[in-house]
Amino acid sequence: MHYQIKEKVLRGECLSKADILSLLNEKLEDLIESADEIRKFFCGNKFDLCCIINAKSGRCFENCKYCAQSIHYPTQILEYPLLDEEEIVKHALYNYEHGVNRFSLVTSGRCLTKDEFERVCNVCARIREKCDIQLCASLGLLSYQEFLRLKEAGVTRYHNNLETSRRFFPFICTTHTYDDKICTIQAAVKAGLDVCSGGIIGLGETMEDRIDMALELRRLGIFSVPVNVLVPIPGTPLESLPILDVDTVCRTLALFRFILPKAAIRMAGGRGKMLDKGRLAFKSGANAAITGGMLTTSGIDVEEDKRILAALGYVSQNKSIE
Repeated sequence: MHYQIKEKVLRGECLSKADILSLLNEKLEDLIESADEIRKFFCGNKFDLCCIINAKSGRCFENCKYCAQSIHYPTQILEYPLLDEEEIVKHALYNYEHGVNRFSLVTSGRCLTKDEFERVCNVCARIREKCDIQLCASLGLLSYQEFLRLKEAGVTRYHNNLETSRRFFPFICTTHTYDDKICTIQAAVKAGLDVCSGGIIGLGETMEDRIDMALELRRLGIFSVPVNVLVPIPGTPLESLPILDVDTVCRTLALFRFILPKAAIRMAGGRGKMLDKGRLAFKSGANAAITGGMLTTSGIDVEEDKRILAALGYVSQNKSIE
């Protein structure tokens, strides 16, 4: 069955949910092989590495059940206000010099104060003056006017995860809605920004929930799709959930590649917990990654990632990975 569906994708046809559901019982090896073929056909061996900086940590009043930064849960994380501009610029330049394509500023909370927002815009403009690294921001639920200001400061992409399916979202967060997220994404697009949006797998959702999220991302026209694998954090309501096994992660990535054949499917949080550091994931449909540290969990060093990707035959978006 997967061969016929793969051929539909290669012909440029848009798969239905029924098509995707029919793949659920296919052998994992066959599904991975077909997903990798789709990835090569539409994306070649280009690989996109980006990095993030946790520019403001903790004290978030949202109640996302997976998040160590929520004020609602007794977690042991480092809390601090918006970082000094010099530190952010230094971090951006370091990653640029190490061949990373994109740098993202991530802040905790539903949104920033006006002063914090202007400070972020100022530091983005400073980074753009010093190097050509592409800038992304993840600052919460912003308005159209704020997105225009970010674009003026040099930001080209905005990150706002859907996190999961519409059906499952209320089980994960009740302080904002799925539609709040979609409105934010649409406002960013209206302002002329690219959007990076994906989610977290392993929250207790079903595979159908993951498929529904990917179909929503397709409807929204998203081409950068981060996939986080939940690392249960002590103190959060999800602390007792098991970490997903590699087979489940790779099956999910393969299905995402069938749904989003041209996307940069980006391995994000949780990859550092995989014994192979994501090698099998990068043969199962994923063709992008966040490198370096995550927000509240450890990541993988940039140089190690470059060695992994070179061994798999990938090249970066800008130059060969050496």
